[in-house]
Amino acid sequence: MTISIGNDHAGTDYKFAIVEYLTSKGYTVNNYGTDSNDSVDYPDFVHPVAQDVNDNKVDFGILICGSANGVAMTANKYQNVRAGICWINEITELTRQHNNANIICIPARFTAIPQAIKMVSTFLETKFEGGRHQKRVDKIPASC
Repeated sequence: MTISIGNDHAGTDYKFAIVEYLTSKGYTVNNYGTDSNDSVDYPDFVHPVAQDVNDNKVDFGILICGSANGVAMTANKYQNVRAGICWINEITELTRQHNNANIICIPARFTAIPQAIKMVSTFLETKFEGGRHQKRVDKIPASC
């Protein structure tokens, strides 16, 4: 499985820990995030991840910033992206089961690194339930 990951300055330590976890599990990781804690503009690191997911070049994406709102807003501009903000494991599970999210957005200022790693694990292991949820997911993309 291949994962693209991106982060701004608030998520650098999280990104390093998540990448270490993913590679230890045998995942291939495309790192588009900053490796510094110096202030950067989050959209610059979101677009490559969202483009990979949108174009089916990867299986999933991971985005990390302070609140996760900016990265989610940016990623969700892409037609085939369903980016969900996850701050607890139960939300993570539901965003996969009910919304078929393909990018997890983690708020670094509101989670701990071990919690973020657990959410990533849950995100990657949880299957979309389909069924009644599929018709709703089909209505998400704008048709303009």
